[in-house]
Amino acid sequence: MEMTTRETWINTSYLATLRIFSIWTFTLTVSLLVVGFPLVVLMATIGAIMAIALQSILPMSAVLLVAGCLIGANVFLVLFGAAALTVKGVNPREVSWLNWLHGEPDPLQTPIYAACPLTCGLPE
Repeated sequence: MEMTTRETWINTSYLATLRIFSIWTFTLTVSLLVVGFPLVVLMATIGAIMAIALQSILPMSAVLLVAGCLIGANVFLVLFGAAALTVKGVNPREVSWLNWLHGEPDPLQTPIYAACPLTCGLPE
């Protein structure tokens, strides 16, 4: 049987676990807002249709009920996803596509400036 070198969430301190959970919550929220924008538009459309349909049954609180359910579902999914990733032991530093979160430059891309072909060969 092999032992992994990665620590489980039970062995880490509570502050480190809370920090990892907070980073995952932030990352998933930003990803939902930026990458999941078509999903947000779809949810708003379905929410508007549901509010119109519920208006005849609940005239005063249909919009509040639908908006509360949609916002609550989004918050629940983000918190559940962050908790699942934290319990699984995935550290945000181990994820390759999160280098923007740590402020580390991408080593595969070197900047090429537009003026470089004109000025790079000039002696100073």
